[in-house]
Amino acid sequence: MTHDVFNQAPPLTGHDVSADAALLDGVRREDADWAAGELHRLGVLAGTERAQEWGRLANDHPPVLRTHDRYGGRIDEVEFHPAWHELMTVAVQNGLHASPWTAARPGAHVARAAKFYIWSQVEAGHGCPISMTYASVAALRHSPALAAEWEPLLAARTYDFGLRPPAGKRGLLAGMAMTEKQGGSDVRANTTRAEPRGDGSYALTGHKWFNSAPMCDLFLVLAQTGRGLSCFLLPRVLPDGTRNAMRLMRLKDKLGNRSNASAEVEYDGAVAWLVGEEGRGLRTILEMVNMTRLDCVIGSAAGMRQGLVQALHHTGHRAAFGRPLAEHPLMRNVLADLAVESEAATTLMTRLAGATDRALHGDRAESALRRTALAVAKFWVCKRAPGHAAEALECLGGNGYVEESQMPRLFRESPLNGIWEGSGNVAALDVLRALSREPEGLEAFFGEVALAAGADRRLDDAADRVRKSLGDLHEIELRTRRIAEDMALVLQGSLLVRFAPPAVADAFCASRLSGDWGRSYGTLPPGLDLEAIIARAMPG
Repeated sequence: MTHDVFNQAPPLTGHDVSADAALLDGVRREDADWAAGELHRLGVLAGTERAQEWGRLANDHPPVLRTHDRYGGRIDEVEFHPAWHELMTVAVQNGLHASPWTAARPGAHVARAAKFYIWSQVEAGHGCPISMTYASVAALRHSPALAAEWEPLLAARTYDFGLRPPAGKRGLLAGMAMTEKQGGSDVRANTTRAEPRGDGSYALTGHKWFNSAPMCDLFLVLAQTGRGLSCFLLPRVLPDGTRNAMRLMRLKDKLGNRSNASAEVEYDGAVAWLVGEEGRGLRTILEMVNMTRLDCVIGSAAGMRQGLVQALHHTGHRAAFGRPLAEHPLMRNVLADLAVESEAATTLMTRLAGATDRALHGDRAESALRRTALAVAKFWVCKRAPGHAAEALECLGGNGYVEESQMPRLFRESPLNGIWEGSGNVAALDVLRALSREPEGLEAFFGEVALAAGADRRLDDAADRVRKSLGDLHEIELRTRRIAEDMALVLQGSLLVRFAPPAVADAFCASRLSGDWGRSYGTLPPGLDLEAIIARAMPG
């Protein structure tokens, strides 16, 4: 023994992850305060050493593809570490998947969003099949008969892993296969073909470059028919117990999201059933995509919150030059700046979840707002995540650069949501399409911003600039990214001015909207109440 260990932050365990002021305020506003007890119970579990160990083990032992059994028979199975199954069990039992679709209670989708945000901070990779199961119901409802058959099992709160006939399982999970080698986001270039089999089903032949979560029970797949691109429901196991002709060729070796399996697959006459109208597959599956895009925003907001909490915890316990790091003025600026970004993302996330909930219950104004605001948020919030993760990691210094800190995993995960369901240009162009094709969405967007009119001159000026920048919507493609950025900042600013404490709203408007801000975190202008911002952001 040459020294004692001191001046190291203790493990960040034993706290309530749901004790997040920005999250709980949003849940109350968006009609889901009835779920507070459920959020607390999940938050306490998320803060335990046991749950954090599940997250570590699921990433240290990624899934393994078994294409054949010992006798040479094709099995196409994916093996997971037991920690993955623990994470999935908690997620399903708490209704993070499709259970909100069967709940008539207002705010059900908001409560689910809050749970997804809390539990994603333990481990993000398993959120992929959870998210797609949630989103699949929206697409399935284009075929009421299929929805009636499968929705109850998709919404069941039982995690029943394994390849068996889906009708005989206690709960199902759903995945999605859209992109192909030659097309990527240009799914109209897909070559997978679907031929009628004469009994109401189709035979699919072709390939997919990214099959998300290939261990799921059901998949929504795009394929070409004589009438064009169409959407199909494809089970892994057929009703008679035989394996469907869906071949897993290999698992992707990914930058992050390593606990979750993503596969290249080939279909050799795989049996599937049409969802929605033939030739309208893109329109059908976009119902699913829009729901998963909401989860992209939630996941990015969750990652920002987790990075912020880690930075606050470390700097509060680690001393340098005679006092805790968090007491140094420059570090306080960094922490407050990270906190403002995190709260802006969380507040926008809860507002979108509320709009989604009300839109699904027939509110046309909220539906119009959701269409535009979701595209804006998908572009901006997801794009902010990597820089935020990098700055949070830097707050821990070398301690944050080692795997035991969880920060490398957070950093690797941070770009995913900006790529999944449409990378930056795709998301920005979706904003442009929403503006040009749906004027009611633009009206709803500025109507939402106008609710904060007169509260802060900097916000009012920024909103005016955005209105003027739109000009002729047919001539602005080159500037679409900048417009999406400005719209996101104005929307976040309007929400913070209305709902956040004055210290947070003032800091946001003074930096993000007035231009008095640098090109990195920690450049908030003087005169702001940094202590109040940091105190609000402290972990529970």
